[in-house]
Amino acid sequence: MTMQAASPALISLSFGGAIGLMFLMLGCALPGYNEYWPLFLLFFYVLSPIPYCISRRVVDDTDSASNACKELAIFLTTGIVISAFGLPIVFARAQVIAWGACALVLTGNVVIFGTILGFFLVFGSNDDFSWQQW
Repeated sequence: MTMQAASPALISLSFGGAIGLMFLMLGCALPGYNEYWPLFLLFFYVLSPIPYCISRRVVDDTDSASNACKELAIFLTTGIVISAFGLPIVFARAQVIAWGACALVLTGNVVIFGTILGFFLVFGSNDDFSWQQW
C-alpha cells in the first residue's frame, strides 16, 4: 500500500476514533449525567491491541497452523473487549451512571473498537507500508 492509498484510510480511522471518543465524553459530561467513571474505559482502549501486537512480534506468520501464542493473544484481547463492554453495564446496574450514559458509552465502544479493528485490517499486512515499521 502506498502513502497515497493509505491517506484516506488514516483520515477515516482518525475520524472514527474522534467520533468514538466524542460518544464517550458525551456519556460523561452531559449535564444530566455528569459522572466521569466511564473514562476508565480509556485503559481498555489502550490495552486491547497490546496482546495482538506482542504476538505478531513473537510469532512467525509463515506457519499456517494455529499457534498457542496467537490463540492466547486473541483470548486476552477478547477478554479486554468484553470487559470494556461490561464495565458501563455494571456501572449502570449499580446506579453509578445513568442508563443513557451507558448507552452513549457503549456506542462509543462499538465505534472505538471498530476503529482499532479497522486499523489492523488496513495496516496489518506485512507489505511495504505496515504499522510495524512505525
